[in-house]
Amino acid sequence: MTEPNTVVLPGSESSRWLPERPLGTPPAMDSQGQLTLLVRRRAALPRWLLESPAVVSREDLARQYGADPKDLALVEDVLSQLGLRVTTTDAGSRQVTVEGTLAALTRVFGTTLTMFEGEDPFAPGLVRYWRHAGDLRLPAELNGVVVSVVGLDTQPVARPEYHTIEGRPQIVYTPIEIGQLYEFPAELDGSGQTLAIISLGGSCRAEDLAIYFAELGLAQPRITHVSVDGAEINPAETTTAAEIPSKFDLEVTLDLQIAGALAPGAHILNYFTRNNGPGILKGLQAAIYAPTAPTVISLSWGSPEITYSGQLAIAMNDLFADAAARGITVCAASGDTGSGSGMHDGGSHVNFPASSPYVLACGGTTLIADPTTNTIHSETTWNVGSGGATGGGVSGVFDLPPWQQAAGVPPRFGTQEQARGLPDVAANADSTTGYQIRLHGKPGCVGGTSAATPLWAALICRLAQSIGRPIGLLQPLIYQDLKANQVAAGFRDVVKGDNGSYAAKPGWDPNTGLGSPHGEQLLAAVRERIGR
Repeated sequence: MTEPNTVVLPGSESSRWLPERPLGTPPAMDSQGQLTLLVRRRAALPRWLLESPAVVSREDLARQYGADPKDLALVEDVLSQLGLRVTTTDAGSRQVTVEGTLAALTRVFGTTLTMFEGEDPFAPGLVRYWRHAGDLRLPAELNGVVVSVVGLDTQPVARPEYHTIEGRPQIVYTPIEIGQLYEFPAELDGSGQTLAIISLGGSCRAEDLAIYFAELGLAQPRITHVSVDGAEINPAETTTAAEIPSKFDLEVTLDLQIAGALAPGAHILNYFTRNNGPGILKGLQAAIYAPTAPTVISLSWGSPEITYSGQLAIAMNDLFADAAARGITVCAASGDTGSGSGMHDGGSHVNFPASSPYVLACGGTTLIADPTTNTIHSETTWNVGSGGATGGGVSGVFDLPPWQQAAGVPPRFGTQEQARGLPDVAANADSTTGYQIRLHGKPGCVGGTSAATPLWAALICRLAQSIGRPIGLLQPLIYQDLKANQVAAGFRDVVKGDNGSYAAKPGWDPNTGLGSPHGEQLLAAVRERIGR
């Protein structure tokens, strides 16, 4: 077969973040592989659509801003001639699924694969995966048409952002108590809203959920588990309490219990998918392009921006833009390892997907309060050293969004460049003042920004219920009329503490963003700015 004329696909070099050792070429290069290609838009999403509560239907999104059918046909024709099979095309998500042997896929896209054995960031032991070398190459006919190719790397991508402690916590709050302390609108429960959770593995026990909500005096929320691309659904339905839960078991359980306790009237859709690039894309795609768009998506996971190859970040960020256009608010954890994001290289780093400008980045605080009198005594930046600290800082990838111009975001670390600052918002995340959960038959206490994330997702369900419409990208509303060093409407300013490189200050800061919520005041501010 004649070798195609090819061009470099910008940003396609793979990333490395796990300690690992190479094992050579994957042994089964004749086995089948699958890639996801992202095709260019037929027209750019207008800023007014992304930054306003306007909503576009799935059908209109595909027709106006999806892939041009001619581009999809060209991709299929070129790759078919090169011996690959195009199995699906979707104009709305602009994604093309391509299959072939690993040997054929690497030949067409101009690369080689190496197998690695590395530490699993989510469980004890080692994991094996492969990764491509150097930049990918595209057939020249597809230059500018295909903007991203994902699937030649199978390494784990994201880590759950919860935190636990050894020993007894200082305070344990139920989610209901924290909602009351943050003045969540008491007459609202998220009824009529859909809260989607993306779970990268793990499971939850039905018995844990039933007992947990009963102990809180709540009817069990409607929870639907969805398998994405054959991922196993809820395998722990039949486990015993004696079995040791995995890190993702804890994450799934934490997300469902906090979201369900704070938005008990919402329908919770829990999407199980795989923790690699293709799995994450498919999980997000399933939620964002569902026939009925969810009100909010909760992502309690992430990892340093460097973890994501340019290709994966491009594809995910495009999905988040489509979510904003559909009126979906996406919340993500800003991380639990301070301003270094766990990199330990002396620099400052932030988590993705929280750093996407189309995502509401959720940071963490230490909340000292008395639920019996509903009194907050103090709230500071969560930072207990090796015991965890809120992520936050300035993106190394994304530019400063227009709505953040007046926030006083510092320059990108080591430069004078202006860029996206995070987090946007915060809530209690310290595991010494943590959230009550129930896991494998036992009560527990958990913190982390992955606890703050479903809390914010639940609050957004309540706000949307009251306003009577989805909110979409929240940041243009909450940053509106913001002045540096001033408290934003609807927030409790957090002015003490630091997360390593950055110190808290009045107004927005790279620790807790605009602050923790005052739900009633936030509802009033959002309602006024939407005009409802």
